[in-house]
Amino acid sequence: MMNFTIVGFLIFLILLATYPSEARFQTCKPSGKIRGTTPPPGQCNPENDSNCCKAGKFYPTYKCSPPVSETTKAVLTINSFEKGGDGGGPSECDNKYHSDDTPVVALSTGWYSGGSRCLNNVVISGNGRSVTAMVVDECDSTMGCDDDHDYQPPCPNNIVDASKAVWKALGVSEGDWGELDITWSDA
Repeated sequence: MMNFTIVGFLIFLILLATYPSEARFQTCKPSGKIRGTTPPPGQCNPENDSNCCKAGKFYPTYKCSPPVSETTKAVLTINSFEKGGDGGGPSECDNKYHSDDTPVVALSTGWYSGGSRCLNNVVISGNGRSVTAMVVDECDSTMGCDDDHDYQPPCPNNIVDASKAVWKALGVSEGDWGELDITWSDA
């Protein structure tokens, strides 16, 4: 009888150790949705193949992003942080515009973490290379389809929105700029 108890206890421990814990493998589910509206004429800048909101289409919103690790998986997108670029207004972290020749990024809302990563560096790896870039803005996953967001949909929850300098440093041909699977980490 005692052997069955020990064996049962050992099986329980093995199952507990191999069962994915909620915190370690937590998922980030949509927190809501926004209904798209048609942008006023000339109000959505389609630079860098940016999407403009479509009337009646629902876009998911997120308050979270996947957990950060030393190799957080993400999608690299392209953004202009210059005045008049598709990024809209000045960057949230310093209320300034940044040259497209400077390696800067905006992170999805959860990773932006209320500005806690502002003006800190992150290391982005993709295409067999790595580059260090400064976080200057949020890629808003909670809002969109309005003037403040250049009438673009909310950002997905796994985006590192990067300047042209980041794409160049990763050695991606300009014709292939748009989306790239990457990993990133705090520097």
